[in-house]
Amino acid sequence: MKNIRYFFEAVLLYILFIFFKILPPATASNIGGWIGRTIGSKLAASRKARRHIQRALPNTTQQEQDDIIKGMWDNLGRVIAEYSHLEHISKVHTEIVDLGQLNLYIQDEAAPILFIGGHLANWEINSAATLTQLNHPVDLTYRAPNNPWVAKMLDKARTLNGRLKAYPKSRESGRLIMKTLKDAGSLGILIDQKYNEGIEVDFFDMPAMTNPIFVQLCQRYKCPLIPVRNERLEGCRFKLTSYPPLETFKADGTPRAVEDVIKDAHQLLETWIKERPEQWMWLHHRWKD
Repeated sequence: MKNIRYFFEAVLLYILFIFFKILPPATASNIGGWIGRTIGSKLAASRKARRHIQRALPNTTQQEQDDIIKGMWDNLGRVIAEYSHLEHISKVHTEIVDLGQLNLYIQDEAAPILFIGGHLANWEINSAATLTQLNHPVDLTYRAPNNPWVAKMLDKARTLNGRLKAYPKSRESGRLIMKTLKDAGSLGILIDQKYNEGIEVDFFDMPAMTNPIFVQLCQRYKCPLIPVRNERLEGCRFKLTSYPPLETFKADGTPRAVEDVIKDAHQLLETWIKERPEQWMWLHHRWKD
């Protein structure tokens, strides 16, 4: 039964990808947003999203929560539609803003870089834009869906037909990730998902199990830890902002406590989410029940 369900899920996604591909990017994004708003808001998952919003943003009214949930589904519908146009959108409809010294780090081909971000706006744009605009490949890490056919289609889209490397979370991928940094490559990690084997660090003033690997890798390979924010401006237009690197070492050269670095990263994420809450993935089981 599971394989039958997987098959029909994959067929549906394939049909959607083809449908969105024949449309102009803006039209595809708008239709995806309409589908997301229309269907998503009626799903049981919306109740889970509301609970998470109430915990993280306790001062929001019911109407504000409704608007956030509706906006979240609009955004997710657009993300699905935009997979078919990822290269074009990342190159033509994305503005890259450098608040740090990103270009200097990219030009130093002898040193690795680790980028961090969250499931904000269309997070798949992040690595695609650095490749299409800056000619700088950033390897991806991701949590693969259970459906192997769906995973294959998404992987093909997010890697721009294999031009980027993508590593599903696994022990083998861990070795490949370390090789990327050891070979002075760049890596992108989304840090806003729950990781039961991680360490407990507050996120929105609530304990959240967090994977410390992004800090440990930076301290091991002495690479800059650069936060990247993705914002949806309007339709399929985006702004990708790179921030100055987070401090992973003290002034005397010794490593900072991993928990302290994660706190800094979480504070940035919280700020971004509070400013555009409808663009974050509130469906994640980020905190303990």
